[in-house]
Amino acid sequence: MTIDQYIQRYGRRLYGLCRVLCPHPFDADDLYQETWLRVLKHLDRYDPGRAFEPWLAKICVNTHRSALRRLARSPLLDFASGQDKDRLLDSIPAPEGKDYLPLYEAVGQLPDKLRQAVALFYFQGMDLAAAAQTLGIPVGTMKSRLNKARKLLKEALADETDLRF
Repeated sequence: MTIDQYIQRYGRRLYGLCRVLCPHPFDADDLYQETWLRVLKHLDRYDPGRAFEPWLAKICVNTHRSALRRLARSPLLDFASGQDKDRLLDSIPAPEGKDYLPLYEAVGQLPDKLRQAVALFYFQGMDLAAAAQTLGIPVGTMKSRLNKARKLLKEALADETDLRF
């Protein structure tokens, strides 16, 4: 397959994963493009005997992790106080969405490790083994992260009555 065929086949699902990992559309767009650039750069390392989508998702998650590490080291976000940080974060518009906005906001508030697990398992529809392999963790750890994420989401969405897990 050519890169265009991969993008045609997996692009929509990859963008969905990017939107779950990044609460802001511009960051999701950047992650999506950076992921495809890395895929193109390392396509010769792909083993055609294995499924492409878990390999693609792993590249996306690793790219996201790298961006978070760079952001954490960035001097631009060296706030004098927690209030400065909160003020900046409050000034950023919430992600757009109609039906499931409270759910997306709650998922966006999860710690990165839990958000990644939720994104792969629920939003990407991966099974436990594939999601665990993508994150490079044991299946038991994946189950634990999903359980903790469900508990935190249930608490965060206690007022929402129309969302089902």
